[in-house]
Amino acid sequence: MAEPVPLDHTFTAPIGVEVKGETWSCVEMPGSAEYFGTKRTVRVDATVDDLPLENVGLMVTGRGGHMLSISAKLRKQLGKEIGDTVNVHLRRRLS
Repeated sequence: MAEPVPLDHTFTAPIGVEVKGETWSCVEMPGSAEYFGTKRTVRVDATVDDLPLENVGLMVTGRGGHMLSISAKLRKQLGKEIGDTVNVHLRRRLS
């Protein structure tokens, strides 16, 4: 992919994705493999509850979808914990 592609996709999801018996601090994007047309990591610009994130990776879940990491620092900025719901807006696809 040579040029970034504008996106306008929003989803709401709880923080916390089950991976190999552990809960990771991530949000899972429903229908992501179909939306992006790949089961590989995708880099995007996004906002989480209106907080901008630049050039972040949507990692594969191992179940055919993608998830966005929500770090402890980001959770603190958002005032959110694992189990809380966030709104994610994908603005631009970079890869």
